[in-house]
Amino acid sequence: MSDRGTPGSLPAVAVVDEAGRQMRAPWAAGIAGILFAALFTASLALIRTSPIISASDEELALLFATGRDLSFVVGGLYLAPFAGIMFVWFIAVIRDQIGEREDRFFATVFFGSGLLFVALLFIAAAVASASVVGVRYLGQPPPTAAEAEAGRALSYTLLFAFATRAAAVFLISTASVGLRSRTFPRWFAATGYLLGVLLLVATVFWDWVILVLPAWVAVVSLFILRRERALRTAARSTHGA
Repeated sequence: MSDRGTPGSLPAVAVVDEAGRQMRAPWAAGIAGILFAALFTASLALIRTSPIISASDEELALLFATGRDLSFVVGGLYLAPFAGIMFVWFIAVIRDQIGEREDRFFATVFFGSGLLFVALLFIAAAVASASVVGVRYLGQPPPTAAEAEAGRALSYTLLFAFATRAAAVFLISTASVGLRSRTFPRWFAATGYLLGVLLLVATVFWDWVILVLPAWVAVVSLFILRRERALRTAARSTHGA
């Protein structure tokens, strides 16, 4: 039996290889990072501004009866999970691009803190959305204000007390990896260190500081896309010459 495969199999393999190469390309990290920033910010805003957050027993029953729990459904069950998926994609492409230049210690912290943040984000979103899922999809009665408050407290603790610290470690390790691999300039890495320290301590005083993470990821993504565009322009100029 020939090891060349059936006719047409090689083009198919070539297509798969090209697709994999494109998904690992620097621009893929840039797009994933920007999508994460947008989805995470929108998810947090929808959940935090929902009227369910501070409603009484009677108001909760009315809110669920009139379908005004939609912000929790969209923010918690759709935007937050996809934000986490984009964040994992961002991490994977960054690691692939650094390759052999990565420092194993900081790369491990970078990878571990990123996955820990995503896990805590998923759990916090699940806790926040649990009452909505129970009413909408399991036929359960609307939660009482006390039950909603308990779920809110647990979700708040997971996201703002624990996930924020994982995000801080991610910022610091990303800055270290970028500096050691010479991917980022020194001033850019220094900004990452400062923002990481800010996330470690400031969430106690102002919980919205967690938006530092998507802002940082968006800036890193734009930096990657700009550098990739400059490299392609230089390559075309060289070939043209």
